[in-house]
Parts: sequence; C-alpha cells; structure tokens
Amino acid sequence: MTNLIVRYFFIISFLASLTSQVQGQENGLRNLGPQIKASVIQGSIFLKDSSGIEMVYTVVRGNPAHLLGYSHTGNLVVDESLPGSDGAWDLAVSSDGWLYIPGAKGILYRHRPGTQKVENLGIPLPGETTIWNLAAGNNGEMFGATYPGCRVFRYHPSSGFSDVAKGPLVQSENYARSLVYHDASGKLYAGVGSHADLIELDPETGEKKSILPADLKEKEFIYSLEILNGGPNGDRMLALVTNGSFTVVYNLESRTIEYKINEMDMKAVSPADKNGRFYYTWKSGLYSRRISEGSEAPVKHSENVGTANAMALDGKMLWIINSEGLLSMFDTEKQVLSSRKLMIPGQPISLQSILKGPDGRIWSGGYLAGGHAAYDPVKDVTMPYPGLHQTEGMAVNGTDIYFGIYPKGMYYKYNTTKPWNIQGGNPLFLGQIPDQSRSFAVLSEPKSKKIFFGMVPEYGMLGGHLVGYDIESGKLKTYGVVMKDQSVVSLVFANNMLWGGTSVSGGLGIAPSTTVAKLFSWDDKKAQVVDEIIPVSGASAITTMILAPDDNIWGMAGGTLFVFDPRQKKILKSLEIYPTRPLTSHVWRDAFLIWHPDGKIYGTGNNQMFRVDPVTFTVEFLFKPASLLAMDDQGRLYFHRSAELWQYKP
Repeated sequence: MTNLIVRYFFIISFLASLTSQVQGQENGLRNLGPQIKASVIQGSIFLKDSSGIEMVYTVVRGNPAHLLGYSHTGNLVVDESLPGSDGAWDLAVSSDGWLYIPGAKGILYRHRPGTQKVENLGIPLPGETTIWNLAAGNNGEMFGATYPGCRVFRYHPSSGFSDVAKGPLVQSENYARSLVYHDASGKLYAGVGSHADLIELDPETGEKKSILPADLKEKEFIYSLEILNGGPNGDRMLALVTNGSFTVVYNLESRTIEYKINEMDMKAVSPADKNGRFYYTWKSGLYSRRISEGSEAPVKHSENVGTANAMALDGKMLWIINSEGLLSMFDTEKQVLSSRKLMIPGQPISLQSILKGPDGRIWSGGYLAGGHAAYDPVKDVTMPYPGLHQTEGMAVNGTDIYFGIYPKGMYYKYNTTKPWNIQGGNPLFLGQIPDQSRSFAVLSEPKSKKIFFGMVPEYGMLGGHLVGYDIESGKLKTYGVVMKDQSVVSLVFANNMLWGGTSVSGGLGIAPSTTVAKLFSWDDKKAQVVDEIIPVSGASAITTMILAPDDNIWGMAGGTLFVFDPRQKKILKSLEIYPTRPLTSHVWRDAFLIWHPDGKIYGTGNNQMFRVDPVTFTVEFLFKPASLLAMDDQGRLYFHRSAELWQYKP
C-alpha cells in the first residue's frame, strides 16, 4: 500500500510538472533570473546590542535590501531582508535602543540589536516615496526626512507617525535630504534641495526658519549634516553644500558660519574628543582637526582608509567602516591603523537598461549600484561586467557599445571584441557635459558616423542638451538646450534628419515650466532645429520612437501610440494604448517599441507588454509586469521584472 501511495503521488507530481512546462511553452515566457549582483553598502552605524556587545550595522542594496550586523571581529551575526525596499541611506539608534532603518522605497523599519528580527512600521507619510535621513530625538522618538514632499515626520512607539512641519519645509522643493537633532536646544535642522536651504524646525510647534545665507541658497543641496557637541563657544553643525562640494561650520550658539572646509568627505565624521578634535576622511586618507580652529591646518593620520560610511570614537579607539565594507580601527594615541574586509553578501539589483549588443548578447545595466551583465541566448549563460555606474541608455555602432552613464552625464564606449578592462581604457571614457545628468536617449547614426545623446539636466534645472560624439575624430560636442526648458528623452533618424522627442520634466527637484512634450527635427549640418510638432495633446513626454519598414516614425507620447510621416511632417493616426497618468513628479521614460519579424509591433509601457497589429491598428495586452524591451537575433523579446531578466518568445 505504501508503494502504491508513493507511486500515485509521483505520477501526480510528474503530470503537474509536465502541465506546468507545457503552459510555460504556450505562453512563451522564461525567467532568466537576476543578471547583476552587487555588494554596495549604504547606511552604516556603530552601536552596542542589548548584551553590551560592540557591533557595526550596514545595509546592502538589493531586491530586497538586507540589514547586516557584524561583530567588531568582522563576523556576520545578523542578515535580515528588508522586503519592499532596495536600500537605505541611513541608520539611527533611538534613545530607547531601537535601530531604525529608512527604506529607500519610503518604508520605515526597526530592529532590536541582539535579535534576528526586523519590523516593518509602514510608510510614515502618504505620498512620500523615499526616506533619506533619520535623527533620534528624546524619549524613544525618531525623526525622518523625505522625498518628494520635502517633509519631516516623527515616529514614537506609543503614538505612531505625525507630520512635524505640517507640510513641506520649503514650498515647491522636493528634497528634505539631511536631518539632525540638537539635544541642547531640542531643535531639528534639515538640509533642503535641489535649491539649497537649511531649515531650523521646532518639533513641538512645527515652526520653520531658514538659517542659510542668501549666497548659499544659489547652490544645489545641503546634502549632509552632522552636529559636534561640546566645542568651545558652542556646539557646531557641519553642512555639506553642493554644487561646490564644501562643508560649512555653523556655530549653533552664535548662529553664524565660522568657516568652510574644502577637503572633506561628509558621509560621516567622528564625535569630537576631549580636545575638541574630530576625525574625517578625504580621498581615502584619515584626517583630524579642531572644530573651533578654522585657520588651523588639518592633521593627516593615515592613507588607505577609504570614504567613511560611519565612525565611532570609544576612548582612544576610532572605529571606521568605509563605503567598500572595510572595517578599520585606529589607535589615536599610538597612531596605528588596522583593517579587515567585511564579507558583504552580494544581492540582486534592479535592471535599469537592456540592449542587444553587437555580439548578439542581451546587455543589462544595473540601477544605482551600477554594473553590467550580458546574457548569451545561445550558451544560456550570463557574464558579469562590473565597474561602471548606472547606465540610463545604450546604443550599438559596429562592434562598439556606447553607454550614457549617471551621475554627472558621463559617456563611455566599449569595444566588444576586446576584454572588458576599465583600468586599461575599455570601456573608454569619452567625456561629460557640465550641468547634464542622464542620457536615456542614445542613438547611433551611421551616415554621419555620430552617436547622439539626448540629455536630462542636473537636479533643480530645466533644459536637456543634445550632444553629439564624432566617431572618427573622437570629439564630443554639445549643441546646448535645443527645446527650451525640456529634456530630450527619445531619438530616431528618419528622412535624412534626426528627430527628437522631449519631456517637460527636467532634473529632480524642479517643476516643469511647460505642459506638453514636443517632437522636433534637427539639421546636424546647420546645427539647428527645423521642425517643432506636438504629436499628442496633453502628453508630458515622448518616451520612445522607432523607424518602421514604411519609413514612418512610430512613437509613444504618454500612453498614446502615434504614427508620424517625416516627409509630409504630419501625424497619420494615433491610438490610446493606456491612459496617460497625471504628472505628479517627473517622467523621463515609460514606453519601448520594437518592430518584430512577425510583422507586429511589440511594446512595453505602464508596466505591461502589448502587441499592436499595424494593419488593423488594434492592440492586444499580453502580460504584466513588464518594462524595458530588447530583441535577440532569433526574434525573442526581453524585458525585466525588478532584478530579473525575462525572455518572451511570441
């Protein structure tokens, strides 16, 4: 009887497996798994657990992110996932001993050191998608700074969440980027961007007061804040100012800026010691200076420390964890440094871009943590290619792949016939354009032997450049802002002209000044715009355009598919695929289109895949979620779901 039961369940399991395989073949979907893994750490902190054991905690990016806790000997003792978040920029310990974790997707978590449990406390304020910094107050309360509402919340275990400032810290700004709590005064200080401001906030009354001098309000962010207590003539606050990248020293008693420091990392500083001296890093070196002596030269103590993520001063011992996961201990009396590398478990990261390379492989670029990978459809293997930052867009010319890299609008070229060797110049750095940030639109134009990049500007700015790279001369040239106050987010070549699609959005942190996206033509010989057309009324962005076999341009503006004749320069027809969403923050990309060998157009947009019959002009929705889009030499389509690359065979 037992054997019969075993055989019965075996047959049932086999049939279920066979049915699943057949269904998988019928729908043509295959999960190729995560493509890129990274060991990029963010928020870090030193603390003691409930047993008094010294520990260092950090968060490794991933899908999901993981909270990691290490003993001072470097042993991993806590490894807990943060479901719903792909990272955390900060960590903070409350006065009652809880470790709080601000999830990068707007969720607040907490963890009791000494345990193996993480609690999800939820989203503090509706509509806020990112928590940047935390600051511990009194009696177990925790404060947090958010985006995109430029707000500050309070959390207390007995009363939950509340909006401290009762609205944005600064009207029309998006970023409350940095936050500290001053014990002596009970005041909060918040750094704002992308138009710099520094706000003193009374958490009891919600009263807000700007304390930043007018000349510094012309900068981009108050990106980091630290308070050093116990200095002569008052406590000091350090504030990192971007662009410009200098730190100002603000006396909280006299309420004046005493001096500025140009050569200093501000991700973390140590508390001041008994002599008023604090430690920090700069270009991998360890330095110290007396907080009250602006004219006194800093002291350099050591090389090869890296950029500090967190510091702690325990008597004469200074503890440092850097952004690469190096744990260092520095004896401030003996001036001796010792270090050990923490084993950071790699985590899958979201895909930001995909493309069929000239080698027939499907190339992927990673979100935020960067890095690349290439999936070989023939060998069914993925190879990693680490080292570059976040790729927004890619294009192929011959055997080369061109990358548009964030941040700071950088451009690279990789020769796929030679080994990947960043130090050896392959990929080769081509340059960058000031005040430009992201290049979602990258187009290879064989006739002119140029690569064109459509740009989104830096934070707090409107107006993306059109940039050209001459393949033969190796020269990079910007044509400046070609459509006033708009970004260039899609490009196609048709009828001997370059055509660009725009977005009304600029860099993060500034509202659009225009209301509708435009289609424009560009005469590269004369370096000027020729035509300017609105293909779809009310659309905020034209996120994709392709040249069809009939030599017409097929594109997506908002959720509407349009067909444009570049010879007659008119819209031939249009079809709403999905409703255009109201613009609440920004839109740089959404839809992707590919003309398939089966004669149909396949697309992704609004997180779904669809198919359009170009003859009947009807749409069929295939599945979701799905975003990004590429096609291999066999006509198989590729898209992503978070960190996973998926294959679809129509």
